Amino acid sequence: MTKSANPIYNIHFGLVCLSSLLFSASYNMLIPELPAYLHGLHGGKDVNKGLLVALFTLTAGISRPFSGRLTDRLGRVPVMAVGSIVCFACGFLYPVLSTVSGLLFLRLLHGFSTGFKPTATAAYVADIVPRERWGEALGMHGICFSTGMAIGPYIGSVIRISHSLNTLFYTSSVFALASIVILMNMRETLKNRQRLNLNMFKISRNDIIAVEVLPAAIVTLLSYMSYGAILTLIPDWSHHLGIPNKGLFFMVFTIASLVIRFVAGKVSDKYGRLVVIKIGLVILVLALAVVAYAHTIAGLMIGAVLYGISQGILSPALNAWTIDMSQPSHRGKAIATMYMSLEAGIGLGALVAGWYYKNVIAEVPFIIYATAGITVIALAYMFLRREPVKKLEAVENEVLA
Repeated sequence: MTKSANPIYNIHFGLVCLSSLLFSASYNMLIPELPAYLHGLHGGKDVNKGLLVALFTLTAGISRPFSGRLTDRLGRVPVMAVGSIVCFACGFLYPVLSTVSGLLFLRLLHGFSTGFKPTATAAYVADIVPRERWGEALGMHGICFSTGMAIGPYIGSVIRISHSLNTLFYTSSVFALASIVILMNMRETLKNRQRLNLNMFKISRNDIIAVEVLPAAIVTLLSYMSYGAILTLIPDWSHHLGIPNKGLFFMVFTIASLVIRFVAGKVSDKYGRLVVIKIGLVILVLALAVVAYAHTIAGLMIGAVLYGISQGILSPALNAWTIDMSQPSHRGKAIATMYMSLEAGIGLGALVAGWYYKNVIAEVPFIIYATAGITVIALAYMFLRREPVKKLEAVENEVLA
């Protein structure tokens, strides 16, 4: 299949990227303000702030086997739509369930959104893009998703400062609604679709984990524990350093991630996934060390830039590596396995960070240093691996066979 016969930059790729941008902005705009919101609720001061992220990732991870199975049977577009619909509904429920238990329940419910949409989106992108350009395509899609991550927290804090939390919640729903409207204009790419039936929700052990992609899943789990800690701690750490907009760190690191993604995906296509992942992990360790050491706004922003560069390198490479190792007929399951590891890493990182933190600001640097140590373990695992990456031609021959 030639590039001219199936180019990356067509209307379908553009629509899926725009939908992902709006979806990402929708749920990310809540992140900087939720810890303070929880703290202000009756009884919220005694609740582990890491639960806000951990509960979100818990249901995202639990839903992955179902979303992977549905993606491979029902279709890519319907599963993407489910994720956006959950985001839309939750934005209207946050102002209603305004208690600690209500907020934590909503974080559980909200997590289903990321359990569905990214899984189906990655499979959709792989369907419409030639195999030899997966890294580039996933990198470009990641740019759009990361743009949502950049503008979401910043917009969220601006709305919270100038208006109210309820306005913020409703704005989140509006972004999710726009994402749904875009999905309505996208064609389905799954051939031999099945009608929805109860058997699609019957999950066996073989439906949960794609064993062939476990190496990518292990690295993903270890490297994303730091992200869970950062989501939990950086809003308070930013306030401690005198930064009024708690979303600034997230905006800076995401902009840095966007810039590097323009080349990172192509580099992994040309030089291989493993070497690119190793480079990304080295930069991630350095970024975490800088964030932990920084006790000034400038130092924190330098750490944010380095962190963004590392994520911009790692994300498309890990996604492409997962798809490289997956079986074409079970691509949804393979992607779901990788995302389950991602959410497990984020959730564990957030939960442990919140448990150790306990609103003692002096503990933040130690926790960040600890996540750097965990990332070193991921790096050691990559260097100890002896299995070579399959050439694209060899993988293509396997598919044709």
